[in-house]
Amino acid sequence: MHLEICLDCVESAIAADRGGADRVELCSALREGGITPSAGLIAAVRAAVSIDVFVLVRPRGGDFVYSGHEFEVAREDILAAKKAGADGVVVGMLTAEGRVDVERTRRLIELARPMQATFHRAFDAAIDLDRALEEVIACGADRLLTSGGEPDAVQGTERIAKLQAAAGKRLRIMPGAGIRLSNARAIAERTGVGDLHTSLGTKVPSTAIHSGSRVKIGAAADEFSRYLVLEEDVRRLKASLDGIPSGARTN
Repeated sequence: MHLEICLDCVESAIAADRGGADRVELCSALREGGITPSAGLIAAVRAAVSIDVFVLVRPRGGDFVYSGHEFEVAREDILAAKKAGADGVVVGMLTAEGRVDVERTRRLIELARPMQATFHRAFDAAIDLDRALEEVIACGADRLLTSGGEPDAVQGTERIAKLQAAAGKRLRIMPGAGIRLSNARAIAERTGVGDLHTSLGTKVPSTAIHSGSRVKIGAAADEFSRYLVLEEDVRRLKASLDGIPSGARTN
């Protein structure tokens, strides 16, 4: 069972590596669903860990219907990730009608090779998940991150199992959203997947000595705290998955 940790800083990446994660998905701005991290952050994480580093390629927050300029930004970000030594990219584009943008997503994946490619949760916003699955496969992706079209993977477990069965060996299905120590093993067993994705963040206070300012720089409700991945949390979750054979679904 492969465990992927979604994170946004070097400290969390080191904790994921030491805790036994198999790879990290590196993002920035996780509070808005994640956008592409800077070239500097990619390079720093790559230098700090030995496990696989996948880079989110998402030019902005919001929907997944991108302009021509945003497509070119995504192309440049893929080239930067490749130059920095990333092992994979996480991509996804939709049309205005809610279908997978097969042509442009395929072009991004081809540009990324020989890196691996995961199609991200833009999939869950598609109008028809069964058709979208075939479209993701047509893009050439290696892996699909999904909550089964539901707010979280717990609610989407049944649909994820069906997607896994339909994909077979053509595509690896990776549940994500709302996965915690308390439910990770059950989701893995009920869906028969070989990958799990979680952010596993813990809120920690800011190290700033002065934190009484009334000035708010961003939209976050609390700018004097952050979320970090803790090594022990990763270790415990990884241990909870021991002995689960990929593809062994239980009722």
